[in-house]
Amino acid sequence: MRNKIIYLIVAAIALGTSSVQAQTATKVVNDTIYNPKIVFTGAPSKYEIAGIKVEGVDNYEDNIIIGYSGLSIGQRIDIPGDDLKTAAKRFWRQGLFSKIQINVEKIYEDKAWLVFSLRQQPRISVVNYLGMKGGEKKDLSERMGLVPGNQMTPNIANRIKQVVEKYYAGKGFEKAVCTVRQREDLSRQNEVIVDIEVNKNEKIKVHKIYIDGNDVMSDRKLKRTMKKTNEKNDLLKLFSQKKFVRSDYDEDLQRIIDKYNEKGYRDAVIVSDSVVNYDDKTVDVHITVEEGKRYYVRDVSWVGNTVYPTSLLDNVLGFRKGDVYNQKLLNKRTQEDEDAVANLYMNNGYLFYQLIPVEAKVTGDSIDLEMRMFEGKQARINKVIINGNDRLYEKVVRRELRVRPGDLFSKNDLMRSAREIAQSGHFDPEKMDIRPEPNEENGTVDIVLGLESKANDQIEFSAGWGQTGVLLKLGLKFTNFSIKNLFHPSSYKGIIPQGDGQTLSISAQTNAKYYQAYSLSFLDPWFGGKRPNSLSVSAFYSRQTGINSQFYNSQYTSYINNYYANYYNGSNYYGGYNPYNYGGGSYYENAYDPGKYLQMLGVTVGFGKRLKWPDDYFTFTADVSYQLYDLKNWDYLYYMNNGTSNSIVLGFTLARNSIDNPLYTRKGSSFSLSFHATPPASLFGKKNWAALAQDNSDAAKKELFRWIEYWKLKFQARTYTPLNNSERWTLVLMTRADIGLLGSWNKHLKSPFETFYVGGDGMSGSYTYATETIALRGYENGAFTPFGMEGYAYDRFVVELHFPLMLSTSATIYPLVFVEGGNAWTTVKDFNPFDIKRSAGVGARVFLPMIGMMGIDWGYGFDEVMGKKGGSNFHFILGQEF
Repeated sequence: MRNKIIYLIVAAIALGTSSVQAQTATKVVNDTIYNPKIVFTGAPSKYEIAGIKVEGVDNYEDNIIIGYSGLSIGQRIDIPGDDLKTAAKRFWRQGLFSKIQINVEKIYEDKAWLVFSLRQQPRISVVNYLGMKGGEKKDLSERMGLVPGNQMTPNIANRIKQVVEKYYAGKGFEKAVCTVRQREDLSRQNEVIVDIEVNKNEKIKVHKIYIDGNDVMSDRKLKRTMKKTNEKNDLLKLFSQKKFVRSDYDEDLQRIIDKYNEKGYRDAVIVSDSVVNYDDKTVDVHITVEEGKRYYVRDVSWVGNTVYPTSLLDNVLGFRKGDVYNQKLLNKRTQEDEDAVANLYMNNGYLFYQLIPVEAKVTGDSIDLEMRMFEGKQARINKVIINGNDRLYEKVVRRELRVRPGDLFSKNDLMRSAREIAQSGHFDPEKMDIRPEPNEENGTVDIVLGLESKANDQIEFSAGWGQTGVLLKLGLKFTNFSIKNLFHPSSYKGIIPQGDGQTLSISAQTNAKYYQAYSLSFLDPWFGGKRPNSLSVSAFYSRQTGINSQFYNSQYTSYINNYYANYYNGSNYYGGYNPYNYGGGSYYENAYDPGKYLQMLGVTVGFGKRLKWPDDYFTFTADVSYQLYDLKNWDYLYYMNNGTSNSIVLGFTLARNSIDNPLYTRKGSSFSLSFHATPPASLFGKKNWAALAQDNSDAAKKELFRWIEYWKLKFQARTYTPLNNSERWTLVLMTRADIGLLGSWNKHLKSPFETFYVGGDGMSGSYTYATETIALRGYENGAFTPFGMEGYAYDRFVVELHFPLMLSTSATIYPLVFVEGGNAWTTVKDFNPFDIKRSAGVGARVFLPMIGMMGIDWGYGFDEVMGKKGGSNFHFILGQEF
């Protein structure tokens, strides 16, 4: 084939040259021969190239074209001869030209002037994708990189066909056919319109899988080992892939061998395999295996270890005499596990360490393993390079890192640094590229952090409709605030000072006269800038007004009178009645009752510290807060309606958080144990608290609750377990347990505030009437704690499955399936964690950077609560649930 191509090239040169000479006659002027006649069958003559002219390629510099040929001025060549043939082949290999001619323009004595007459391959004008969906067009466009203006060559056309057919084969369309057509673009010179058309044909699925030669493992077990090649009617793999994809099939064949190796059958092989058509839409797969015999470990020896003794390495490896020779386990214990031998070394600086397990001796069914080790020298960190950070001051990123110049390299520290950066929320965790770049010659390593900033500030604007009209809310959350630059506008990035990673939150919610709530909070995670000690300050104020009781009575009376009056008159019973106007005033003005209100004001200051024991995932936080409650004729609280209450609360929280990603968590856990309490002042006083508690007068209630007393104990736990090995599309099992208890120092002083409102969506731990809201899906809001039965204890247990649909800078989306149970009690002593009300359902979560977390759940409650079954309920979530 190669000789044939060369022959055609040479023939093209000869024909091209002769055709030119046929049009232009040879002539001689002053001993110079113009357009000499070259006889290719004659004897060659030596000539010096005196000049080279390039024609037909205006888009290239002449010296570049001459360089492609391999010829140069002053070079002596044979005409005719191999030098011109070689030059033509060089042009052809470039793939840039559709016409190649090398002519001799003139000859003078032993000098020759050459002309390269070329025609460029056409350039792409437009690319049309035919027979493809929008997403497929985008994927293929990115893979092929076809851009208008690029040259279109036969090689590119072949590559397009290969890429497209391979792409669709990966989607199960094994018989997809791609056709590439080129049409001249009449509006553009030397440009073509490229049509890429695909005929997918039917998607190919697997009809049956036939396995022969297996005795140790059953057909069913081997079929379960095959993850991507599954029979279409296999109900046990109902949600698994059923299409046949050649690359997936090859991987599944290797999985079969790996499974045998895992069981000790090191000699297992696939003797033969074939894929044959069953019909137009399905194939049968035939696999023949040879299992061989099972091997056991007889001895393990170590060679080259000086840092750690053999006894320690044996314990880490975990192989004992007589154990099955499990090659998968061997690889995990040497390389993959968190406590593998490799990590033992790499966490102590031995980045250049190498370990090669060798089967030193095989006797019968026994194997002697020799662990050959090259420890190398310890590597120290030379530089830590941060790329892609355009959001934070660099010191803010560096303070979270566990890897610093001069330190010994540690893989654990590197992974922990990646987690801390992801937890900060300022960078896209799905696009982080953190890698070591070792230099074995000088025993150092550079740590390169490739980051991509993402917007983390949030704005919330919402509107709702309630009994008293429209309720508006505006919330701003700045997660990269810099309070030190507040009075230095020249340092602002945008309209606010940024860069120090502090958080400032401002929120306002109002319904004009009926409801107003304002809050302000500030958090500095590195107070002082030298240690990870946090300082938090928050304040809030809210005022809510009640509804006039006469408004309800007038509404009801007016409705009844109009109904009967119109009924007996034989007209429509609505008549002229306007439910939004009575007594001459507007609906909302008459509903407003300034004589009923609840005002709350609070201030909290907290200080947190990162602990080093039991490990550095633990934090301890202490806070103190003051709250004021002012009530007047407030009928919505059971224990208190009038008066002013105060509370000073001291709180302590011990927490541990090791999750890898706050938006879509794949692994890790979070635990929190908090205790908040007021001083037990009533235990030291001389008042008759029992008498005050039995007295229902307003004066007694005011005295009883002048200073609120309570203790509040809460425990929250979450665990995340990945259920597959995919780094990105990870199916995650989340478990959760919450317990809350609200008790009192004095049995006569049961706090009317800080109770639990259990059931429904929970709305992310919000507060209503000084009550903490707890979600329990599948039941109506507050179903477990109606008026008069306030919750003083609750529990909640949840199991959820998460799977990501989108993980990007612009959005995080994942659906979920859940089962949960919980309950609430009116006293702490009645708390029973085994008495739970059950529910199950499905839902989805969407995180948008400027808005935050949103979600919707549908849950079905299986049990009765207060005589009513939970049944079907939809729940809407706004904000991250904690």
